[in-house]
Amino acid sequence: MSTEPNRRPRRRRALTVLKVLAVLVAAWLVVDKAAALVSPEPQVGHWRGQKGYASYRAAYDAVMADLPEPTRTHDVRTEFGTVRVYEWAAGDDAETRLPVVLLPGAGSGAPMWGDNLPSWIGDRTLYAMDAIGDSGMSTQSVPFTSFDDRAEWVEQMLAGLDIDRAHMVGHSFGGAVAAVHALDRPGRVASLTLLEPVMVLEALPASVYLWSSLLVLPAPQAWKDRAMAEIGGTTVEEVRERTPMSVMVDEGSEHYAAPTQVPRTLTDDEWRSMEMPVRVDIAADKSLAGGREAADRARSLGKDPVTVWPETTHSLPMQAADRLGPELEGYWATHDR
Repeated sequence: MSTEPNRRPRRRRALTVLKVLAVLVAAWLVVDKAAALVSPEPQVGHWRGQKGYASYRAAYDAVMADLPEPTRTHDVRTEFGTVRVYEWAAGDDAETRLPVVLLPGAGSGAPMWGDNLPSWIGDRTLYAMDAIGDSGMSTQSVPFTSFDDRAEWVEQMLAGLDIDRAHMVGHSFGGAVAAVHALDRPGRVASLTLLEPVMVLEALPASVYLWSSLLVLPAPQAWKDRAMAEIGGTTVEEVRERTPMSVMVDEGSEHYAAPTQVPRTLTDDEWRSMEMPVRVDIAADKSLAGGREAADRARSLGKDPVTVWPETTHSLPMQAADRLGPELEGYWATHDR
């Protein structure tokens, strides 16, 4: 039987995330520097107005309605603010397996894992959250002074959920956060899975800097659409396609003012100091993690497995969901201890 009807909606959701990442990359590269000039003091992420938040919340709820219903919803207090966490509990025969914690890419929050969750629900307890300092249902009350501060809210969230050890998984910006957290708090991490992690292995490609500049300049929308397509590895027509996920992300980027500290590239010594198992998954096309150079560096540092996934871009978790699901479950099972 053909599976094409199921693949098309997934590809559409993946393409909307590519559009999102184009905007967010521009924020990291340009807005962070501009904000430092205008307001040198660190700022907390916040909604620009109640009306904008209401528009975002309606879009967020529409996307969440398509996800499997969580077993529980938590609001975990940390020194930086409150983290909204969704839990899908393990079945009775899987309670001895370690939980999995999913850290999202910027701007996409817990809803980004919608294509992946069905592969894992019931096998082990899953936690997905909206990041502090980003659009979503989490709130920030204390500013970050550096990117590495984000590891602390993750650590406090795990403690608040009584998670002693977990398999940590991060995509894009969340991959950079997961890597810094594993570096700082290795005892909490049973294994680390990095899906297209930005900047921690390699700097962003030069082409991203060039195209992203169009997204923050007073350029025609047609030029901005072309820039997003070039960064995302898609077409202008697909960039312009509207879906519930793209509406949610657009509302968040318009109405939420996010702190934009840039992830740093970890040193060889930092990577080698991580004693937990680390796997790295890289896109073959339009990678924002560094492509084959990032994969080669990860291998040279002893990380295993390191996979370059054919026919994928930065939205690898969505595009490779069917193959990635069982592969990651097998990887976690190998490191349940």
